[in-house]
Amino acid sequence: MASHKRYAKAVKSYDKKTTFEYRQAIELVKNNATAKFDESFEIAMNLGVDPRKADQLVRGTVALPHGTGKSVRVLVVAKSPKDKEALEAGADFAGFSEYIEKLQGGWAEVDIIIATPDVMGDVGKLGRVLGPRGLMPNPKSGTVTFDVAKAVAEVKAGKIEFRVDKAGNIHAAVGKCSFSKEYLAENAQAFIATVMRAKPASAKGLYVKSLYFTSTMGPSVRVDEHSIGADH
Repeated sequence: MASHKRYAKAVKSYDKKTTFEYRQAIELVKNNATAKFDESFEIAMNLGVDPRKADQLVRGTVALPHGTGKSVRVLVVAKSPKDKEALEAGADFAGFSEYIEKLQGGWAEVDIIIATPDVMGDVGKLGRVLGPRGLMPNPKSGTVTFDVAKAVAEVKAGKIEFRVDKAGNIHAAVGKCSFSKEYLAENAQAFIATVMRAKPASAKGLYVKSLYFTSTMGPSVRVDEHSIGADH
């Protein structure tokens, strides 16, 4: 009961108009993650870019120091012997023609698809199936490669992809609320630093317009990005 009282007190004392130092924000999010499941710890950023312009499309990948806390199901579309190499590296599924057919048929039991360059002609034909689900392999995200073992290891270890949407927003889950404050801080720092480094040269004015931390079911907390060492 004492813990519930602390959570209730945190909610009542929390002013959504206030901008918090990032470690304070992490603590608030953790305190307000009171769902019966382990909520994801999420970051939302609004950037001063125009995603309609090709040279301002902010995207990239980041290897989170402490992973996401989520079990990721990985499919590697590759011919022999790369399929065997992928399975040895920890892929959940690997193969070629049988998985092209399964994906075409609507099979959806994967979170990430990695493909070797020589099969992208076949995988590319699945654009209407994979595109809307965010599963299409892409060289820029490291998911089109002959080094399937390295790609599988990185994804399993906590490598995530980010991409700005049409409104200039970037949203990503960077851990679980059960993580320690230190782990969440280091994951958040890694993610935000990577987004900062991806600032387009053509972007003018304020780059980070707003930064929020939140949990799956909890309220969002506005964060002072300068407290993380980020720079406009």
